[in-house]
Amino acid sequence: MAGQSATGREGALPRRAGALLERREAGIFVVAVALVVYFQAANAAFLTQGNIRALAQFAATTAIIAVGLVMVMILGEIDLSVGQAYGFAPIVMYLAYERLLLVLPLAIAVALAATAVVGFVNGALRVYFGVPSFVATLGTFFLLGGLNVILTGGFPRSAPEESALKQALGAYPYAGILWAIGIMIVMHAVLNHTRWGIHTFATGGNFTGAREAGIRVDRIRIGNFMLCSTLGGFAGIIEAMRIDSIDPLVGGAEIMFYAIAAAVIGGTPLAGGVGTVIGAFIGTLVISILRNGFTLQGVNANEFNIILGVAVLIVMVLNIYVGRLRRGRRAPS
Repeated sequence: MAGQSATGREGALPRRAGALLERREAGIFVVAVALVVYFQAANAAFLTQGNIRALAQFAATTAIIAVGLVMVMILGEIDLSVGQAYGFAPIVMYLAYERLLLVLPLAIAVALAATAVVGFVNGALRVYFGVPSFVATLGTFFLLGGLNVILTGGFPRSAPEESALKQALGAYPYAGILWAIGIMIVMHAVLNHTRWGIHTFATGGNFTGAREAGIRVDRIRIGNFMLCSTLGGFAGIIEAMRIDSIDPLVGGAEIMFYAIAAAVIGGTPLAGGVGTVIGAFIGTLVISILRNGFTLQGVNANEFNIILGVAVLIVMVLNIYVGRLRRGRRAPS
């Protein structure tokens, strides 16, 4: 009996390893662990408390945006304006708080509602006018960029005064990453255990078939654009609270492209039909680790983007290779 028990335990390990390999997030998780080991070996300061805090603060807002982008990318769409929504929400919050004299929670609600309207416009342009999402959101990208500067006069503004809510929304050093983890968990549950998530996958995988099956595909598309924009705005509010400043030039293309890259290397292809918010979160960690690790190694600004670009491509190739191994395990012998 003891021998049989030992044999069973030995057989369980390969089965568990195989189950992990089946997950879409497996490849990027392995890459993330390998990068942590490498950069810690290269520089003992990598896993110090101060550097971990810096990693968490950079990753938090990008991860929240990446999770929102997953929702539209599963549909085979894209939202280029989410980086500007990231800057727009804090500005609306500031105006509602300082000019309309609303209490801070209500000012935040107004800001998030404004970004939801931006998402609705993006979705409506796609659904009712047939404008490709790339073009529609490129238009709102430039529109919001100009509006952000006009509303602030082109100058940064101070965030609301210190309060418990401000601490909870970003002033506390680890508030952002805690929000990102919580949003990731909630959105993972929505995608995999609710009707909305099932209909999102169905719409992205086979639009015509989903519509013929009675799924309200237009509502799904508009709703996910609204969700993406709102999460982008919420990320912007968290960052404004953290740095105690509302900058009209914050966000934009850089954070949007980081978030798209995180979603893609995390297992959400641009073609749609599949996606994972956990993978997007881990993908954000990978990009953050690369950025931070190279900085600690003294890579100058002229070389940084080249090395980061090459590193992201390598990560993507490794992730695809692991995906092929996963599909090979599922293939009948």
